[in-house]
Amino acid sequence: MKNLFCLIAFAFCFSDAVYPQTGFDDFVNDMEKEFNTFKDESLREFEEFRNRINEEYANFIRESWRGFKSSEGIAAPVEKEIPPVVYPGEDEGAGEETAPTPIGYDKVIPAVRPEPQPQPPVEIEETPAPADTRLSVEFFGRTLKLRLSERNRFTLAGCDENSIADAWEILSGRDFNNVIRDCLTVRDHFKLCDWAYLLMLDEISRSFFGGKCNEATLLTAFIYCQSGYKMRLANDNVSLFMLYASEHEIYGKSFWRLDGERYYCFGSCPDNIYICNAAYPEEKPLSLLIGSEQALALQPTEPRMLKSEQYPDAAASVSTNRYLIDFYNTYPSSMLDGDFGTRWAMYANAPLSEQAKGELYPVLEDAIKGMNEIDAANCLLNFVQTAFKYETDDKVWGEDRAFFPDETLYYPYCDCEDRSILFSRLVRDLLGKEVILVYYPGHIASAVNFSEPVAGDRISLGGKDFTICDPTYIGAPAGKPMPGMNNSAAKVIMLE
Repeated sequence: MKNLFCLIAFAFCFSDAVYPQTGFDDFVNDMEKEFNTFKDESLREFEEFRNRINEEYANFIRESWRGFKSSEGIAAPVEKEIPPVVYPGEDEGAGEETAPTPIGYDKVIPAVRPEPQPQPPVEIEETPAPADTRLSVEFFGRTLKLRLSERNRFTLAGCDENSIADAWEILSGRDFNNVIRDCLTVRDHFKLCDWAYLLMLDEISRSFFGGKCNEATLLTAFIYCQSGYKMRLANDNVSLFMLYASEHEIYGKSFWRLDGERYYCFGSCPDNIYICNAAYPEEKPLSLLIGSEQALALQPTEPRMLKSEQYPDAAASVSTNRYLIDFYNTYPSSMLDGDFGTRWAMYANAPLSEQAKGELYPVLEDAIKGMNEIDAANCLLNFVQTAFKYETDDKVWGEDRAFFPDETLYYPYCDCEDRSILFSRLVRDLLGKEVILVYYPGHIASAVNFSEPVAGDRISLGGKDFTICDPTYIGAPAGKPMPGMNNSAAKVIMLE
């Protein structure tokens, strides 16, 4: 279409000198007809290619099942947390500038960055359908309208290979094109991450079939596959399961290793299952990174009063989005490339919700107005140090659990990692400064790259100095690490 517009614009520039008006109109009409012919031929080629690969995939389903046993899930790291300490006030040596501790790149956990989301291997052609053939589905408060009707309903004759392959061939017909397009449109419009998209497909399928069943599982798997994601079908001769490939290592969840890649069951299934290890063209694994706020419906939570002890103006009544909190409760905790530090980066890089920003940020901006960057950072630091109650995850949750920034604002208790994640978000958003997380055994702090000289403990990394800011060292200013923390033994977690 872009090429057509360029050609029309080019012709228009010379139309007065070369073509009479009627000739120019004929030229434009001919170009438009030529483009439409080209577009129709391209769509036919895409459709033929997609039909062929789905036919081949159905044939694989009839043949390629083997028994597999799951591997035990990776246990989340368990450490004895270091409790908060109250800063005693100015101590000996206060105000003295010390040499920064150099950190080698062998102790640096690189930043984790989301890649473009998977896409269908070929364009999916939209098909004519009556306007009233739409399914309404509730998804975290939003009502989704999808082109899925009774004529799309199918029944699995059994859970054997041929029954599943027969149903896959039905799903591959043009009648299901529109719902795939609708799902991808919803994903992009509401900025759903891969995990949210998978949850949405499951909700759509279960709503359509009236609950969890083999047909619902197959519909979820089919749309997920056609959307460009890597999945495998599995069964135990009674129930059908969908396994999704993940580039993340998910804590506490059994997996099956196929062709060197981890696959996890969406839901639960037995350890011993039969898996069809058939690949689909250009398939990509799921990512658990969240690059933007999930545009779920808004249901404000009960406001919570949060205030700094040292800076009275830094006091705000803050609520977040209940639907976002509910979504985060489903989020699988994981790491990338075998490095557990990437887990905290995933949480720290997630944005704060617009609901929380709208209530908290104007107050904090007013509180730091007119301050230099170090004083402003100290104000934000004291806010995080004193506005929240500390408690260990083990006591509150029975296991280790990191919080997204909105969760720290919502739940009554948090620990050192949650505070550092929130502080890093506030400093990046409100001060525009580069922040890293600093991991000591049993403890996490933050460090900020100030443009002004700062007295106190600093880390030198890549030619930049980062000043330690510890949100769990209650009342301590920038440059003061909690007692007993050794910077030379620390690891650095890079953030976006």
